[in-house]
Amino acid sequence: MTPPAEMSGQHETARQQSRAAWGAVASGWYAQREELWKASREVSEWMVRKLDPKPGDTVLELAAGLADTGLMAARLVGESGRVIVTDFTPEMVAAARRRAEELGVQNAEFRVLDAERMDLETDSVDGVLCRWAYMLMIDPPAAFAETRRVLRPGGRLAFSVWAARERNPALSLVGGVLESQGHIPPPDPEAPSAFAMADPGRIRELVVGAGFAEPEIEEVTFRWPFADQDAYWRYVTETAASASPVLRALSPEVQNTVREQVHEAARPYQSGEGYDFPATCLNAVTY
Repeated sequence: MTPPAEMSGQHETARQQSRAAWGAVASGWYAQREELWKASREVSEWMVRKLDPKPGDTVLELAAGLADTGLMAARLVGESGRVIVTDFTPEMVAAARRRAEELGVQNAEFRVLDAERMDLETDSVDGVLCRWAYMLMIDPPAAFAETRRVLRPGGRLAFSVWAARERNPALSLVGGVLESQGHIPPPDPEAPSAFAMADPGRIRELVVGAGFAEPEIEEVTFRWPFADQDAYWRYVTETAASASPVLRALSPEVQNTVREQVHEAARPYQSGEGYDFPATCLNAVTY
């Protein structure tokens, strides 16, 4: 077994690497905000509907990215309520603040906050939202335990994670190519990744283990179109925090080879000049 001190050091290193990777793609997420939101908004609509925030509530969004989900909830809590938009990278928080200004949302506050170690009072929020992030966290049990701590009794948590990699080719194709070419090792099933919580049993184990009730879990599917091959490659290189640093480190020649192989792997999803990918999330709500 790895000694606790060494494990703690490994966790901290991994956390710093993740923070740097997500900070580096914040501008890409902001640049592609409209396309990303248009494709995936039903995932957030499910979450907000199940959270059912009321006027005057305080809602916390964790690992918010551009915060479209939390900003949707902000309209429901009204002037007497507030949404606390958080992310562990300052760059994402700044991007979310710009997004809120664009959408005219004024009852949101913005904080740099690590979901695994929250600087928030116990029992201080009425609801928590978290879209596509728990599975990426270095210590998910700690994140769920912290979520339970800050949530008032009876308050709800609504979150979304990705289903299995084969059901999400837009996310998984590039990793498969990089792995097949020896640029990255095979995925460690124990490590954080987009698909680390693709098993509903794992979701239940983490949620109930943190003191929540048995979660309601539902598949939410959507179509993820890209206008052309360039648009998909921009998505891969500018927003994928796991693949982007690897791709940027390759020589232009090798990067071109990877690009050709990714487009070859995406051929089954071709639609006109671009692609139309299926996507599946596992959405959960609990209290």
